[in-house]
Amino acid sequence: MKILVAGGAGYIGSVVTRRLQEAGHDVTVLDNLSTGFADNVDGCELVELPISRAGEVLDSSFDVVVHLAASALVAESVAHPERYWQNNVVEGLALLEAMRLAGVGGFVFSSTCATYGEPETLPITEATPTAPVNSYGASKLALDHAIASYSRAHGLAAISFRYFNVAGAYGDLRERHDPETHLIPNLLRGATGGTFKIFGTDFPTRDGSAVRDYVHVLDLADAHEMALEALEPGTHHIVNLGSGDGTTVKEVLAAVEKVTGRSVPAEEHDRRPGDPPELVADYARARELLGWSPKRGLEEQIADAWAALHP
Repeated sequence: MKILVAGGAGYIGSVVTRRLQEAGHDVTVLDNLSTGFADNVDGCELVELPISRAGEVLDSSFDVVVHLAASALVAESVAHPERYWQNNVVEGLALLEAMRLAGVGGFVFSSTCATYGEPETLPITEATPTAPVNSYGASKLALDHAIASYSRAHGLAAISFRYFNVAGAYGDLRERHDPETHLIPNLLRGATGGTFKIFGTDFPTRDGSAVRDYVHVLDLADAHEMALEALEPGTHHIVNLGSGDGTTVKEVLAAVEKVTGRSVPAEEHDRRPGDPPELVADYARARELLGWSPKRGLEEQIADAWAALHP
């Protein structure tokens, strides 16, 4: 297939791009490099444009757009919601419209479990009510609704993946965020001399720290490749991607110390506002629709991320 990967120079996007290339697809990357890196793209064309200008690239020769370009910091979305409505919704709508005008019929969208907010029951299924508590989750949910309407009205074949916590690396492709807000890279930084902060030790969990669901970036990328065969014209599927297992922050810290062989100094701090005690995915729909299940556990995620930092 001929595929445009929007956001293909970022962390997840670059791994998705590489896996699509390895599967034999003809890939073009569209990225404005605001958070991505040109050296993440190898062996295919990189077009340095915002997704609002996708119409300059797309034509009827493309089969599918994989959309991973977005602003994705929860705290920033609270402080600067205008950036999230512009980057995630306005630009996303421009991409959908460029696809419609060019006659591109397949769409795979990088959504988020933040659309569910703070669910009352676990594990989280696709039927769990959506109630985002920040502009990041709300903006992703808004585009999900737009995708559904394009599917109904224009026959778009679409899948929205609601990611849980993504970690790990694929060779040299790793997390390079600035600022870095994700748990495992910050713990690995602590293993090289920094101090790690645990926010909340009084949650109603087995050790008092928050529980999250971690999935390897390579497993996530493989789901995108599998999605190409599951696209159905006029249908918009919502699919969770997670491991189905919950791990506490303290358990992740212990796993990092085990994998790296280094001690990670940790400071305990109060909970951050809005942090739910536990978020764990039910990925049954991914298994049924795609034949997908996660293959790489937490220690492999940590080991791959550590190896990418110390090649």
